[in-house]
Amino acid sequence: MKKELELCPNRLVAYLNKPAEEFTKADIIKFIRENGIKMLNFRYAGGDGRLKTLNFVISSLKHLDDILTYGERVDGSSLFSFIEATSSDLYVLPRYKTAFVNPFEQVPTLDILCAYYTSEGKPLEGSPSQIVKKAHDVLKKKTGYSMEAMGELEYYLFSEVDAIYPIIEQKGYHESHPFSKWGAIRQEAMKVISEMGCHIKYGHAEVGNIINDDTEMVQHEIEFIPIAIEDAADELVLAKWAIREIAYKYNLEVTFAPKVMIGQAGSGLHVHMRLLKDKKNAIADRKGLTDVAKKLIAGLLDMAPSLTAFGNTVPTSYLRLVPHQEAPTRICWGERNRSVLVRIPLGWLGTEKLIYDANPNEPAEKRTSDLNRQTMEIRNADGSANVHQLIAGLAVAALHGFEMKNAVKFADGLHISGMEASAIKDLKDLPASCFDSAAELEKVRNVYEKDGIFPKGMISRIIKDLKSYEDGDLNNKIHGNYKLLKKLISEHIHCG
Repeated sequence: MKKELELCPNRLVAYLNKPAEEFTKADIIKFIRENGIKMLNFRYAGGDGRLKTLNFVISSLKHLDDILTYGERVDGSSLFSFIEATSSDLYVLPRYKTAFVNPFEQVPTLDILCAYYTSEGKPLEGSPSQIVKKAHDVLKKKTGYSMEAMGELEYYLFSEVDAIYPIIEQKGYHESHPFSKWGAIRQEAMKVISEMGCHIKYGHAEVGNIINDDTEMVQHEIEFIPIAIEDAADELVLAKWAIREIAYKYNLEVTFAPKVMIGQAGSGLHVHMRLLKDKKNAIADRKGLTDVAKKLIAGLLDMAPSLTAFGNTVPTSYLRLVPHQEAPTRICWGERNRSVLVRIPLGWLGTEKLIYDANPNEPAEKRTSDLNRQTMEIRNADGSANVHQLIAGLAVAALHGFEMKNAVKFADGLHISGMEASAIKDLKDLPASCFDSAAELEKVRNVYEKDGIFPKGMISRIIKDLKSYEDGDLNNKIHGNYKLLKKLISEHIHCG
């Protein structure tokens, strides 16, 4: 086996002894024939961002070959609100590199993610995978930089209160069992998600511990490794599906909702990014952040109000974006400051010798400092996000930063250090409602529609859907109205 594949948990990679990126139709057929696979599932994200399914029973070798060669047709108007019913047929074609053994089916089943094509055989503009690909292609063509991303997926699990080891509210960060609950569920999810071909960095218990009457709500996080943005978006959608399946198996309720109770930690979907050229990280060197990084920051900050249209898509999103909850409220950036919108976390610069301090007996070795580990993190999005739209939007914002005049100066002017962002005057606020978010998207829609990345019909529909919540004066409506607040949270508990 190739050395770099030796510990890969993806069964297809291990069996075929080749990276997933090199899978061919013949490889998929070989694995199916030699491993007793009886069924095939096509998977694809719909316009709502959720994973959809088309099941096949494999009846013959020719049948299998036909499915993998020609794909199948689906009703696009039922999957995307911007497609008319009068001309709605679409093709879904399997992308072989995404194949994985379904971890939940009793009958041996292989799943493959698909791409959408029109009746003319062209990629469907506005489909989830296509907008990310188009955004990335344009970014690479115009700047010469490729973009990687990864998400921090936070969620709550609900269960009965444990009378023996009750949780301590807001004290769950990195806690261990039995003082934290359902770590075994998180670990099972990590195992399953990695076997599906996703790239997990780690998992842990998060801050949020809530006791509400006879219910414990315990927060967890699974964080991923930076990879090409097209793959990063797919992996987050797959991971959310897998976590829900595992929770359901154990009769537990799981939610990625931005807020489950006022005054308690909400769940975010922080996204880390980096820009690469010639496979080298371009956002940091030994002197620190580069001008390339500051151009990226400038683009993210300038487009931040409109990015909420993709990353904060329900009214309860704006109950999370409040001061003193480690969630951003104002447009600024800083190093290691969790109140800012864009944060620069530790990046292992100049830490080559720490291994020898922690391990005095470790033999010295020649090693090049791994600057590629430096990322920057945008912190406003939450579990309601339409993941593909969000990540495509971040790529558009990155390109915008390169095209801005005086981008580096603009970024420098919004840098803060050592202070709570909400305490600094003259910083612009993020939108306070879906209605406000829609208005911000309307102002700059031409930036997203440029180069045909986001279709005009899609942007119009997003604006319409956000405005339909009529939540422009949400804070006034819910003030002192616990019944309305509880209803609002309940309505959006399974968003995203």
